[in-house]
Amino acid sequence: MRAVQGHEKAYEAPCPLPVAVTASIMALQPAIRDALPATTGTGLMGWLEANQHVRIEMSRNATALAAVVRPGLLFALQSRAVFCTTTGLMLKPRAVPKTIGDGTQQTRAIQQAAHMLGRWLPSTGSLGTVLTLMGVQP
Repeated sequence: MRAVQGHEKAYEAPCPLPVAVTASIMALQPAIRDALPATTGTGLMGWLEANQHVRIEMSRNATALAAVVRPGLLFALQSRAVFCTTTGLMLKPRAVPKTIGDGTQQTRAIQQAAHMLGRWLPSTGSLGTVLTLMGVQP
């Protein structure tokens, strides 16, 4: 849900489902979280080239982590914290606190990474191209 929140804040539009899922999968991986740039101004393609281990991590872990992310997304939809439009996912107003403060350090790091990735992943344009460069089939 933090990826959806980050995307909505940056683009004032619903978050495409592939962005929400990919951002969540990436945020759950410590090796990828540790390599994320400090700002969304960093070019995604250059970052992927400089951090080729991301391709390995994504190709190795994406399928298994997607099996964890999907039920979480389904729960968010069923509980109506997130709703689906024809163009993507949107948060129900006040469903998620604006600030990330509760939880363990790891939980906060995952939420911060997902929020940032929700803003950053679409910045390159085609998510299909980004996924292919990461070694994941769209």
